Amino acid sequence: MPRHAVLAQFLRFAMVGASGTAVQYAVLWIGVERFGVGAAAASGAGYLLGAVVNYVLNYFFTFGSRQSHLRAAGRYFTLLAVGWCLNTALMWLLVHEAHWYYWVAQVLTTGLGLLFNFAGSRWWAFRPER
Repeated sequence: MPRHAVLAQFLRFAMVGASGTAVQYAVLWIGVERFGVGAAAASGAGYLLGAVVNYVLNYFFTFGSRQSHLRAAGRYFTLLAVGWCLNTALMWLLVHEAHWYYWVAQVLTTGLGLLFNFAGSRWWAFRPER
């Protein structure tokens, strides 16, 4: 795939990710500000909810996958489980150990997660069968 096609795919992935991120950030804000939930737990819950939105949009819009949902979803949610662990651990480390403001920590964590999730989605989860 030419470099410009990969870039276009990354931009679609980022747009789809923005919808999942909006869900995650809303859950983070509501959890922390309205219900007094810890930032790491609220962020983790939001990550899970956003993941469902992202799967559907990435399957059809970003990657145009033709593989079975059993295979694609299994791989995608395995990838996201690892990403969720990384997200939650990094949020815990930055907010509770390094005492960063939770929004700054979440923005950094989101950027790293975007790169991790795109690479894993492109080269593993939605990779066409040979």
